[in-house]
Amino acid sequence: KAARDEARVAARRGDYVDRSATTVTSYLREWQVSHSVAVKPKTMAGYRELAERYVIPHIGSMRLQGVRPGTLSRLYRDLLAGGGHGGRPLSPRTVEMVHRMLSKAFRDAVRVEQLIQSSPVERATRPRVRGAEPKVIWAPAELGVFLSHAALHRLGAFYRLAAYTGARRGELLHLRWPDIDLDGAEVTFSGSTDVIDGERVEGTTKGDRSRVVSLDPGTVEVMREHRRAQVVEQLAAGQWWRGDGELVFRAENGAPLYPSSVSSLMRKLVAASGLTHARLHDLRHLHATTLLLAGVPVHVVAARLGHADPSITLKVYAHVLREQAAGVAEVFADAIDRA
Repeated sequence: KAARDEARVAARRGDYVDRSATTVTSYLREWQVSHSVAVKPKTMAGYRELAERYVIPHIGSMRLQGVRPGTLSRLYRDLLAGGGHGGRPLSPRTVEMVHRMLSKAFRDAVRVEQLIQSSPVERATRPRVRGAEPKVIWAPAELGVFLSHAALHRLGAFYRLAAYTGARRGELLHLRWPDIDLDGAEVTFSGSTDVIDGERVEGTTKGDRSRVVSLDPGTVEVMREHRRAQVVEQLAAGQWWRGDGELVFRAENGAPLYPSSVSSLMRKLVAASGLTHARLHDLRHLHATTLLLAGVPVHVVAARLGHADPSITLKVYAHVLREQAAGVAEVFADAIDRA
């Protein structure tokens, strides 16, 4: 009787949903298909991997309407304890990604598909994730050593542009020569390159917006020389040349580069230069950190990095700003004393 009364009240509110035998597995797979038009291919590929690897093996056979907040809390706990490869613990960050994916999927089950009245994800106990502050591996002098060594390689300009613009790997690999105005000393990042299911794909930038970044004279000259070297490579390749010649960074025969190629090459270049190990993405962190410590306003750095909002920059580089703020009291005192 209580269940009937509850159903009548829900029906009057417009919240009533029919009983459904839809399982978590069938819903998540159907949701991926219908949701694919609203997100980037890389994002959907990530959702698919999270669902197939961490959710479906554990609760896939359950009815969607039978999932409770406790169900998901236990799922998160089990993943943290042994959800990784070979039964190893899964990182809290990965479990948080599972939580976010389920949050979107179950929210659509409520609002779009109307399969459930409310989302159990919102009341599940999620793991606490501590944001890791990016570490600056190199000092500017060490960056100079690396770039001097990298300049001997045909792709040395890639690492120069990465370090001097703070651009993401995929954005650099997407660049075409019309995107670079060498006379105006600026570059426009309007797209990104990634790999999904082994296939190289191109799409928009991470924030879905293009941005223009200024270039220093030294980088402009490096890019001019890189352009001249590419023309020589194309002439030398002759009939074996692949591509239309527009890509700024490519293989010697003109073929597009895969993201993993430039990352693995950097590891080799770093090792050969005798420096402490650093990832390609660390060049982006070094760029941002150097600008912030030099007193460049946060909103300017955010625009250069392609952050949608300066608050993202503030959050990621809070440790740098704390270091910068350490001497603020003395700055104020000196200004008053000189008055």
